[in-house]
Amino acid sequence: MTDLSSQQARRGGIPRGLSPTAPVIFSYGFRPFFLSAALWAVAAMFLWIASLGGVIEVASAYGTVHWHAHEMLFGYASAVLAGFLLTAVPNWTGRLPVSGWPLVFLFLVWVVGRLGFLLADTVGVMAAILADGAFLPLLLFICVREVVAGKKWKDLKVIGGLLALSTANILFHLDAAAGQHPSVGIKLALSAYVSMILVVGGRIIPSFTRNWINKTGRTDFPVAYNHFDTAAILCGVTALASWVVLGDGPVVAAAAGLAAVMHAARLGRWRGWTTTAEMLVAILHIAYLFVPLGFAAIAIAALGLFDETSAIHVLSVGTVATMMLAVMTRASRGHTGRVLTASRTTIASYGAIVLSALLRPSAAFFPEHLSTVYALAGLAWLISFGLFVLEYAPMLARVRRKPL
Repeated sequence: MTDLSSQQARRGGIPRGLSPTAPVIFSYGFRPFFLSAALWAVAAMFLWIASLGGVIEVASAYGTVHWHAHEMLFGYASAVLAGFLLTAVPNWTGRLPVSGWPLVFLFLVWVVGRLGFLLADTVGVMAAILADGAFLPLLLFICVREVVAGKKWKDLKVIGGLLALSTANILFHLDAAAGQHPSVGIKLALSAYVSMILVVGGRIIPSFTRNWINKTGRTDFPVAYNHFDTAAILCGVTALASWVVLGDGPVVAAAAGLAAVMHAARLGRWRGWTTTAEMLVAILHIAYLFVPLGFAAIAIAALGLFDETSAIHVLSVGTVATMMLAVMTRASRGHTGRVLTASRTTIASYGAIVLSALLRPSAAFFPEHLSTVYALAGLAWLISFGLFVLEYAPMLARVRRKPL
């Protein structure tokens, strides 16, 4: 244990084991992965829009549409998840974080996966798949090792979502390599992310909301976790499982419809309307609002009344991307010693991602203007993550948190 971590342990803090001379960017998992996730979110969307316009070809051997779906679900999003877990798990377990050269290695595995698909036409599809396939299992191994060593058994349910995501990546590749639409892989991946949001969101959203309300001197706190939350989570996971296995039909519609009602009620119990003065907290509620909206979209699509791809984007952009941006901004500020308040740039990035989340599913209502809607939604996405890079890159790459 380093002197810094020894001091933290004596003061009651969680030992970090971070060398004060190590490169800042690789001193903690959230730094390289949050920054690279945002950069890749911008680059991958730019390449996707350019390919739609016929300007360039991207991963044609693998399938450009498949590449786009994969890099949104398993490229940028997996990096955000890695940054979150590599930061959260040490807090859960009290163990040392992955830092220094081990973190560099894990990060390079992720980078190789991204390059593999960009060069798939040159190196071959199978080589690209193998390059990409190593990251999630390696991240899973690290997280399981830490949770088991720390004996934090309740956190294994979050790790279960990572296992489902790793499985989804394999299924995605199998279908894509066979020339089939990777529907099951996409749905399972989204279900994994949403399930983790149901669990982790139930921890952090009411907690941060309570802290904010308490700071203002009020006492109208969110309802504490109880059996209703457990029932809502189980209902949501059941709806997602039926969606993955059955695809559509009345059973999926009924399960998703019930989940929409349950999670709308759950969100209301957290009193998000009281946090509008601080968007760093309010955005968490806005992101979770897309959970019941996503379930409602699945229910309607299961009955053939709504485009399934649009329903998928309610969850992927609305729920997953918005929640990830919310977590990235808060964690980046908190772990670099910044004041926990949203700047104008941060608020603008929130507005852009919510706009993208609303625009992309609306394409189903304007079939004659698909290209315009796609372009506007993509532009809003680029603005959102571009603003994140503009504001947070300096603090992630250069600002070192002072010792406790």
